[in-house]
Order: sequence, then structure tokens, then C-alpha cells
Amino acid sequence: MSNTAAPLEVIAASLRRERERVGLSLSELAKRAGIAKSTLSQLESASGNPSVETLWALGVALDVPFSRLVDPPAPRVRVIRAGEGPAIYSEKARYTATLLASCPPGARRDIYTLSLEPGVARESEPHMPGTVEHMVVSTGRVLAGPQSDPVELGPGDYLLYPGDLPHTAQALEAGSVVVLVMEHI
Repeated sequence: MSNTAAPLEVIAASLRRERERVGLSLSELAKRAGIAKSTLSQLESASGNPSVETLWALGVALDVPFSRLVDPPAPRVRVIRAGEGPAIYSEKARYTATLLASCPPGARRDIYTLSLEPGVARESEPHMPGTVEHMVVSTGRVLAGPQSDPVELGPGDYLLYPGDLPHTAQALEAGSVVVLVMEHI
């Protein structure tokens, strides 16, 4: 399965745009996100290699959905073939998030496919207040939901849980794929 990495130039421009929108310096945003200023500087110059964790932390610090940092403007008709799309990889787990559709103006949801492999769980920090996540398993088996009470899911199973609390996703079978819809209430 070949993935298309999220273009560093898109991430760099998005970070700069959102940081300037809220009026934060590089130092202040880095501090709020818990990352090194040099890391943020590299990301804004399109020379860094951001992980899911870094981009989520920056999104929370900027009070914007993750998708606003990785999704380039989309044409009116958009097809993303399986294994393609802007993919961001976890540095802690065998977990890949591929953005399928971000929130258009006025809407408050993003759609992802997640590819998970057995091993270390992907532990997520709380997202923006009011975030709700909807998960549907396409293939494989996963253990997902709130870190305090995850649920085992199989193909076709649906799970709704608060994304503004610590949550987890872990593959129980190789080749597990889920569709994740994030609502930003």
C-alpha cells in the first residue's frame, strides 16, 4: 500500500497562517504545544518531518482541527484512491491517519481512514472541547475508545466516544482499517 505524504509546504503554510491568525510568536506557540521552538521553525520552513502527535499538539494549541494543518484546498469533485491521500504517521505506534475530507466552512467535521497494525496502542491526548469521534471498523479488529474503558470492535462495528478525553486505538489484527469521523461541536 503506497501512501502520499502530506505535503510539507501545505503544513508549513497552514502553521504560519494559523499562528499569525491568533497572533502568537514561534516561541509562544511552541511552548503551548509542548514542542521545541526549533522544531516549529523547521515545520514552518517545510524542512521538518511532523508526526501525528506534533500536529495534534499544534492544533490544540492553535484551537483548530488537525485537518486545517494538513489539508490543501480541495477541488469540487475529489477522489482519493485507497492507499493515497495526505498521510501522517505516528512516532509511537504503527498508526497512520489519512485525511479524506476536512470541515468546509460552516461544517464541523473531518473524515479520516486509519490504518493500524498490532503493537503499541496510539494514545491520544484530548482534542478541542466538545470534540466527538465516530469510528467504523472496515477490516480487522481494534481496541478503541476512552483510555479508561476501550471497546473491542470488529468489521462493521460502530463506536461513538468523546474525543475531548484521553482515548486510544490499537490494532488487534494485522491490516486493521477504520473510518473515523471527528465532530467539532
